[in-house]
Amino acid sequence: MGPANAITQQRGEDDRTKSQYEKGVKQLIDNGLKKVPKKYIFPAYDRPVARNIEDPNDAKQNLQLPIIDFADLLGPCRTHVLQSLANACEEYGFFQLVNHGISNDVINNMLDVSGRFFNLPFEERAKYITSDVRAVVRYGTSFNQTKDTVFCWRDFLKLLSHPLPDYLPHWPSSPADFRHAAGTYAEETKYLFLTIMEAMIESLGIIEANQEKETKENDNNIVQDLKDGSQMMIANFYPQCPEPNLTLGMPPHSDYGFLTILLQDEVEGLQIQFQEKWVTVQPIPNALVINVGDHLEIYSNGKYKSVLHRVVVNSMKSRRSVASLHGLPFNHTVRPSPKLIDELNPKLYADTDFNSFLSYISTTELKRKDFLDSRRLTSI
Repeated sequence: MGPANAITQQRGEDDRTKSQYEKGVKQLIDNGLKKVPKKYIFPAYDRPVARNIEDPNDAKQNLQLPIIDFADLLGPCRTHVLQSLANACEEYGFFQLVNHGISNDVINNMLDVSGRFFNLPFEERAKYITSDVRAVVRYGTSFNQTKDTVFCWRDFLKLLSHPLPDYLPHWPSSPADFRHAAGTYAEETKYLFLTIMEAMIESLGIIEANQEKETKENDNNIVQDLKDGSQMMIANFYPQCPEPNLTLGMPPHSDYGFLTILLQDEVEGLQIQFQEKWVTVQPIPNALVINVGDHLEIYSNGKYKSVLHRVVVNSMKSRRSVASLHGLPFNHTVRPSPKLIDELNPKLYADTDFNSFLSYISTTELKRKDFLDSRRLTSI
C-alpha cells in the first residue's frame, strides 16, 4: 500500500471512529463496549479517585450541602432563612432545597420521561443532533463534541424552555407524554427560580424585606427582566461505565446564567470543589440542588460565587439528571448591581451578554471558569 492509500485509509478509519463517538456513549454501551475508548480517557491529573458507591465507608467522603427549607422562606422565619441562603451562596455556591412545592408526580414524571427518551432507538434520538448551539432542541454527547479534545461520558438533550408556547411544539414528540411532562416541570421550575431569585436579591441587600412587592419591582428592574428571562433545560444521561476511574461524566465547569436547578435520581455523581477538594454531594430524596451561576457572581459583584463542579460515573448504575438553567433574556447585558459598588467595593467584572458567551464557546474548549475569568477586570 502506497503512502497516499495509507493516508486515505487512516482518514477513513478516523471518520468512522468520529462518527461512532458522535452517536454518544449510550450507543457505545448498547453495542457492547467493554473498555473505555482512548477518546474518553482523561489525563491522569483530571481523573476521579476510584470509589465504590455501594460501600458505606465511601459515604464519609460525601458533602452535606446547606439545606434551605422553601416553606420557611415564605413564612415568618424568612429573615433567618435569608441569612442561611446568603451563607450558602458565599461559602458553598450550592445548597439543597426541600419543601419546594413541586409535587413528587411532576418530579418523577420528568425523570421517567427523560430516561425513556434516551432509551429510544438511536434513529429517533438522532433527529435532534446538531452542532448549532442556538438550536431550540439539541441532542448530543460529551460537553461540546465539536471542541472537546477528550470526550466525557454523557449524552444530553437540551431544550430552550421560555417562553414555553414558542418552544414546546419543537420539542420531541416521542415518548408521547414527553412534551406534557417536561413542559409541566419547566413551568414549575420557572416559578421556583423567580421566587428564589427575589429572595437572593433581598439577601444581597438590594431590596428590603419590608418593601411592598410593586415598590420592589420598581426599585429593582432585574426582577421583571428575570420574569421574561431565558430558561434552558438539559436532560443528562450517564450510562454505567466499564472503567469509571478513567473518565468523567462532565469535566470541571461552572454554569452560565443566574441559577441552575438540578433534579437528580438517587445515584451519586455530582461533585463540587470545596476547600480545594472534590467532594460528592449526597442526594436527598425529593430535594433539588441549586447552584449559583456565573451571571449571579457577576451581578453580586463577586459576593456569591459560582463554584466548579463535575460529574463522576460508575460501573454499576446509570444516572439521570435534569438541569434547568435560568437567566436574563438572551439580548440583555449582565453587569454588577450598582447598589453593590462603591469606593470600598469597586466593580470587579466587565459587562457581558449571551452572544459573548456563545462566541466564546464556539471558538474555545470551555474549561473550568474560563469564560467568567475572561470577564474579570484587570484591576482585581
